[in-house]
Amino acid sequence: MLAASVAIPSSKSVMNRALVLGALATTPSTLYRPLYSRDSSLMVAGLRAMGTWIDEQPKSISISPRPLVAVNKIDVGNAGTVMRFLPPLAALALGDIAFDGDARSHERPLAPVIKALIELGADIDHGGRFGLPLIIHGSGSLKGGEISIDASASSQFVSALLLAAPRMDKGLTVKNIGPSLPSAPHIDMTVGMLRERGIKVDNSEPNVWKVSPGEIFAVKSIIEPDLSNAAPFMVAAMIAGGSVTILDWPTKTTQPGDQLRGIFTQMGANLEFANGGLTVTGSGYINGIDIDLNEVGELTPSIAALAALASSPSHLRGIGHLRLHETDRLNALASEINGLGGDVIAHADSLEIKPRKLHGGTFHTYEDHRLATAGAIIGLAVKDVYVENIETTKKTIPDFTSLWTSILETSN
Repeated sequence: MLAASVAIPSSKSVMNRALVLGALATTPSTLYRPLYSRDSSLMVAGLRAMGTWIDEQPKSISISPRPLVAVNKIDVGNAGTVMRFLPPLAALALGDIAFDGDARSHERPLAPVIKALIELGADIDHGGRFGLPLIIHGSGSLKGGEISIDASASSQFVSALLLAAPRMDKGLTVKNIGPSLPSAPHIDMTVGMLRERGIKVDNSEPNVWKVSPGEIFAVKSIIEPDLSNAAPFMVAAMIAGGSVTILDWPTKTTQPGDQLRGIFTQMGANLEFANGGLTVTGSGYINGIDIDLNEVGELTPSIAALAALASSPSHLRGIGHLRLHETDRLNALASEINGLGGDVIAHADSLEIKPRKLHGGTFHTYEDHRLATAGAIIGLAVKDVYVENIETTKKTIPDFTSLWTSILETSN
């Protein structure tokens, strides 16, 4: 039985948006309880390369905006927020800025952002690929106006344009003409952060966002814990029994990870705000679930791992866009769970999971942090599971192994 408390690292989604908005603001900003992970470090490096002054301290980051300037090359790694949020800033800079990243970044979708920037007046050399690598020949400004994009592959396409919109001459209206919109709560997060900084945003019409031009005000703010990264620690209580308290869980938030409360309650957990955070209590008995995860696809790997250990089948729907993330997460989850004796079918847009008795073996991570935590979850319940390259969790959780070990040491 577990009896643990854990402080989850801060939200990468909030952190990287706050860094971009700090670079575009009119005066210096300060972020408290910053995240220091691979994705946030790539964002900091990219903004610094374009001229932003950033001072990193253990408990805070200060951001002083400077005129955006040309730079030889920006490395985006395999960070979706970096590869999508920084090109609009580069189009606002004066001079040439090249972008490249890990091999997988060349396969990830970027075309809607590139096409939108070109339509708004940017000069971009993408070699006909509409993806990485690319060079943006910045003119120092973008005209703004109205743009239609297909955001069915990623909500980050919309957020990337909204973040830069206040600095465009006419502001920007973005309309999603795609058949769906995955991870819509992340756009709500972007809108909320713009409004906090004095920007007028009208999102009263479905799939349309109107951002007025204007000065982005500086802020002093605390970065919330990353609720999506709380998933494996919450699941630990459900599998091993006992309780785990996620410290500082906000009572009000725009983070999609907050939906874990309802999802894990359906799967058998008891949750309550207590002891300075959200306490998750489990009995070791897990219910299967049939659920549409389109809005919270990032939670899928942890939910799928838990579902593989449940007492009844599960069907996780609306997650076809996960095939375009750090890896094809649907095929990867099916392959790795089945490799341990599971029964998972990866459909075009869903995972069908029938619980089976699992055995030990290697759980491959495909350099995907959420695959790594899924493997750790299964390894908690199944003997002799080896998670390949657990250190890939550093993408968003800098010290996952120590946090994981610390909660397991509370077992009695």
